[in-house]
Amino acid sequence: VSQYSVLKLEDTISSRIENADTQKSYVASLFAKGINKVAQKVGEEAVEVVIEAKDNDESLFLNESADLVFHLLILLQAKGYKLQDVVDVLEARQK
Repeated sequence: VSQYSVLKLEDTISSRIENADTQKSYVASLFAKGINKVAQKVGEEAVEVVIEAKDNDESLFLNESADLVFHLLILLQAKGYKLQDVVDVLEARQK
């Protein structure tokens, strides 16, 4: 994964949260519903990834995985974090 791509996606999410109309932006509307709704959406996407992992449709599996990562990035921002904060934890565990 390109760090630039992740940063660009995080910037897009941040911009939509801060500046977008909740009627036009999915990210803004989800964020406006609060942390519980964002966390619930991450859980739903995680379940969908598990379901698709058991089947043989790789396209559906990858699409659900993308949805999970996307919603996790929204949740991280809702909690005041970035993906790099998670990477830092993972790197610290390797020491």
